[in-house]
Amino acid sequence: MGYYRFDKPKPIKSALDDFLDHFPQKKKLRQGMVLSAFEDTVGQRIAEQCSNIHFEQDKLVVSVKHPTWRNEIHANRFSIVKRLNEAVKHDVIKEMIVRA
Repeated sequence: MGYYRFDKPKPIKSALDDFLDHFPQKKKLRQGMVLSAFEDTVGQRIAEQCSNIHFEQDKLVVSVKHPTWRNEIHANRFSIVKRLNEAVKHDVIKEMIVRA
């Protein structure tokens, strides 16, 4: 006799969210998602000025080539963090550090 499933299939987004909640390295995975979404979120012009983008604990660290851009990005760091967290739909970044 065959086995029949009577439950409805889950949407792929729901299945992916369930997977991420149980994935042992979910913090690193979400940090990687932030890094991959960085240019699309902040824009090409700002992304071109940034280098060595990495995480130190829950802090996103960005090195900037020119002091003028450092001031601009530093002034907008709270909105950048908010947009990046919204892009990955999780509070991955607690603080952003901008270095020249």
